[in-house]
Amino acid sequence: MSLPRLATGIIVILLAGRSQAQTKFNAAAMDAYLQPYVRTGNFAGNVLVEKNGKVVFEKAYGFADREHHIRNTSATRFHIASMSMQFTAAAVLRLVDAGSIKLDDHVGDFIPGVPGADKITVRDLLTERSGLPDINALPSYNDVLQHHQTPASLVAKIEGQPILFQPGAKFLHEEHSAYNVLALIVEKKTGLPFASAVERLVLRPMGLTASGVDDDSAVPAANMAKGYEPEGTYGLKPANPIHWSAKAGNASMYTTAGDEAGWVGTLFHGEVLSASSRAAVLDTSQKVGYGWFRNENKRFGEIAYYMNGRAPGFASFILHLPRARITVVLLSNLYSSATTRIGYDIAALSMGLPYEPLHFRDPAPTPAELKTCEGKFQFGVDFYQPNADVVLIAKGRELSLGWPDGSVSPLISVSQDHFVDRSYWEEVKIERDANGRPSALVYDRFQGRLARPQ
Repeated sequence: MSLPRLATGIIVILLAGRSQAQTKFNAAAMDAYLQPYVRTGNFAGNVLVEKNGKVVFEKAYGFADREHHIRNTSATRFHIASMSMQFTAAAVLRLVDAGSIKLDDHVGDFIPGVPGADKITVRDLLTERSGLPDINALPSYNDVLQHHQTPASLVAKIEGQPILFQPGAKFLHEEHSAYNVLALIVEKKTGLPFASAVERLVLRPMGLTASGVDDDSAVPAANMAKGYEPEGTYGLKPANPIHWSAKAGNASMYTTAGDEAGWVGTLFHGEVLSASSRAAVLDTSQKVGYGWFRNENKRFGEIAYYMNGRAPGFASFILHLPRARITVVLLSNLYSSATTRIGYDIAALSMGLPYEPLHFRDPAPTPAELKTCEGKFQFGVDFYQPNADVVLIAKGRELSLGWPDGSVSPLISVSQDHFVDRSYWEEVKIERDANGRPSALVYDRFQGRLARPQ
């Protein structure tokens, strides 16, 4: 189950605690901030902070392979999910710089069978304004992930479906299919498999020796982290394996924290891309484009370039503040959106700005308390899943939120009637009536009313 809008990197300050500020960079304070997430099984991976082109903090946490007690290190490679789009975009822009592609070329010039091929431009694909139907929304998508794919086989999954809106008109949601199409265009223009094309066009010129595209190679890359996901409120379990080739172009990259920081430095300050291509990446007239979100951030007082990603077993976050010359990289082998909140707080800490430390309720609520939280709640058409009925279920010392598709989000108690969705790291609050019974459920900024028995 996915909540599309959670991929936009929106900051939600949701945990209680005393706001702190640092007058100067303090590595010990940064490590202390991270420890509660690590101890509670809500972060494992690498954190890197770069200021003025120099690494000022880098530390690995937790296990790359929990069963074999192999720890994460600076050399550990992580799948980075949607952050992969940045590398696909760079490969396309390298072809634009070489004169092989124009941004205003139509998809039909390369792949006639794509829906709207005569209307959608390469620029529309790069800025996720193509209107293509989303492969991730197909009923058969879970089956797609269980088999080896190619960009061509992925694009074929949406053939024959109508486009959702006039290309270029708007950004609706993350366009996974658009980046499948871009991967196929890269293959057609280079005559190489997508993984080899990205290696030649992007990774080698930028000196990114620890990065690559996972295309289900028979010889997997060394030092790869194994992915895990939350199990209940406190546990972890191995994530269900997938074929990463099924995410070609939109989520098939792996990298290290060091390579990711080097990538950002080269992208923003190097010369691998032409001035016009770099300008397209940095352009803030549209919030979304080229694998980045780009907008004014009030917390930091400047334009922020950021992206996050989640795929089975992994989560990632990148933030670049060009005026402050700060880059924050978080790569995690736990399937949790906590990385986004952590990343913003790490940036704030490094700048001496306020941030919220992590606090959970201690002692945890009793089974009897959790039992009083149970109920079914009806949300409106504007919710992540329109008109969804979600159910709070108490079982022993754990409270979970059940979604309409059958998936379950464990909830962590922050204070009385105040929780965090462990899977999506969103705020959850219970509102009660005068008799103390649940009357409404607040999830993020949405309110669901208690469903009355028929």
